[in-house]
Amino acid sequence: MLQVKLDTGFNIEVEFALSPFHRRFFAWLIDVTIQGTYVWLGSKLLDALTSYRWNGELWIVVLFLLPFICYHLLSEIIMNGQSIGKMAMQIKVMTLQGGQPSVSQFLIRWLFRIIDFPVLLFLGVASGYSTWWVVIFLFAGLICTIATPNSQRVGDLVAGTILIDLKHRTSWQDTVFTEVESTYQPRYPQVMQLSDRDINTLKNIIETVKKRNDYDLALKIADRIQSKLKMNSDQDSLDFLQTLLKDYNYYSTN
Repeated sequence: MLQVKLDTGFNIEVEFALSPFHRRFFAWLIDVTIQGTYVWLGSKLLDALTSYRWNGELWIVVLFLLPFICYHLLSEIIMNGQSIGKMAMQIKVMTLQGGQPSVSQFLIRWLFRIIDFPVLLFLGVASGYSTWWVVIFLFAGLICTIATPNSQRVGDLVAGTILIDLKHRTSWQDTVFTEVESTYQPRYPQVMQLSDRDINTLKNIIETVKKRNDYDLALKIADRIQSKLKMNSDQDSLDFLQTLLKDYNYYSTN
């Protein structure tokens, strides 16, 4: 299993398992099947509508194609870095800093799909409208994934993202939110100086500490945060990190 060490927002390296190629491939197959099924069923409905009433108006075709074209972009934004195929294969998009990608990063990954998965170029080659030497561009995404150390396609390299394996974790949480009791009393208002991405990274680190019993890591992170926020705590390092997480959720929802 390939591993990658990511430098988090607290200048601490945390190790994650990269998604193996075969799981990425099967996730892609599932997504392509979903998209293909949508096009097939939708085209039947569209044919019925255009012949019955709509007379093949262009705006209907454009509206029909939007879910197909934007499938990966919308699903990764809505499902926190996963499509249906990725969810089935238990893989997820994450930043090189160990956090949740921003909307702009998802958008960049999606825009570069035209290079990583050049469907139109493939159709051109298959139909004889392109010369033989452009075939190499059909495999740009595959070549990039195999050749790069972190198994990144072109879109990942530009967006600063990777695909990680969720099977090798204990209890991965997809958002910064965690349950807070109604009677909870926060201790560290300074936590609001941290960003959502910092908190998401912190949550991942807490899970790593619990999984590996790596309390040295917890101590290092706690020291970094206290130094960054100019604060002190009498709590155990892991308890301190968990309290920060709860405090952030308390202040964010009240």
